[in-house]
Amino acid sequence: MADGLLVLTADRVFDSATGRCAPDLAVVCSGAQVDAVVPVAQAPADGDVVRGGPVRRLDLPGHTLLPGLVDCHTHLVGEAESGQGYAHLVTRSSAQEVLVGVENARRTLRAGFTTVRDVGSFRAFADVALRDAVAAGWVEGPRMLCAGAYVTCPGGAGDVTGLAVDVDAVVPAELRFGVCSGPDAVRATVRRVLGRGADVVKVLATGAVLTAGTAPGAPELTAAEIAAAVEVATDHGTHVAAHAHGAEGIRRAVLAGVRSVEHGSLLDAGTVALMAEHGTYLVADLYDGDWILEQGPRLGFSEEVMRKTRDTTQAQRDGFAAAVDAGVRIAYGTDSGVYPHGDNGRQLAYYVRHGLTPAQALLSATRWAAELLGLEHEIGRLAPGLAADVVAVPGDPTVDVTGCERPALVVRAGRVVLGPVAG
Repeated sequence: MADGLLVLTADRVFDSATGRCAPDLAVVCSGAQVDAVVPVAQAPADGDVVRGGPVRRLDLPGHTLLPGLVDCHTHLVGEAESGQGYAHLVTRSSAQEVLVGVENARRTLRAGFTTVRDVGSFRAFADVALRDAVAAGWVEGPRMLCAGAYVTCPGGAGDVTGLAVDVDAVVPAELRFGVCSGPDAVRATVRRVLGRGADVVKVLATGAVLTAGTAPGAPELTAAEIAAAVEVATDHGTHVAAHAHGAEGIRRAVLAGVRSVEHGSLLDAGTVALMAEHGTYLVADLYDGDWILEQGPRLGFSEEVMRKTRDTTQAQRDGFAAAVDAGVRIAYGTDSGVYPHGDNGRQLAYYVRHGLTPAQALLSATRWAAELLGLEHEIGRLAPGLAADVVAVPGDPTVDVTGCERPALVVRAGRVVLGPVAG
């Protein structure tokens, strides 16, 4: 709608400044930004000419308008998890991984998620290439902040494990770009990651559920190594997201000054209190466990992965509830790529089931997520001057968040990508 105004109306508009819905409002978009939020009676009609351009008005009775949703933990590049470890990555090229990512990005956007923080790809900087293609308009996808490569210890959660010893040494360098050990090596690696286009830094502070041979509860980076990553990221004006399941790894990450803890599966009372004290965000992927437990046997997930999933799923949900009760900052993140891309909205109901109100769950995927990313002056609210990222969902999501699983309209930077007049 670059040549005119796009006017959107529905039964209500979710105001993420207050966490409430308001009736009788229209969202007026001019180009890539919101121009105004006004009473419906004051909104231009379809076909009017305003500022020399035509008005396209879309009325969606029975729906609610929301800011574009934000997923702070995605993996858009590459095929879905197989549960068989990461040795198979040597059988695929970067081109294959990125081209799969193109479809993953399209599905994510059409699910109503107009911004993502993509927190790592084994193929270093494949995510950055996808981000740049989306930004250039070559492919359809959400706004992306990218981690570029995993910062991980040798043999750790972000390394390619499970290979025979006689081929382990010949793994392509891009699959191990962020593997390092010691504070000085971490500093150098983070500088290289940011220097090659990453927006944020992802450190793997503990073992992982899906990485063969690693234990989710075991720390894998020292406190000094995590602090080194935070130091360099801060110098570059960005933040660190720490993959951390176990309590000791979480403790080290929080004390080092990371912006967010990803997963947090084995939080205890001490680490919950520490996160609340330091203002550290929790980005918890509560839906993944059910997906793996239900679909893993059919898909051939290894017994190791199934065992670790059983060990962490309920514990993670209990820890999430405790974190909510303690006032820990929550931002929405799903670990997409474990489950099929495009199902990102399903986790909202899990956040409600485990401690948030429906309105708070929406805030976690709008304003709170934008604040985590440092983009609160660009996205996360429907307000003049902010991005014209708008989603329409059936019903009232402050009553039933499952409507967010079925968006009827998705607008990204003023362009309708799903719904009437898409394209």
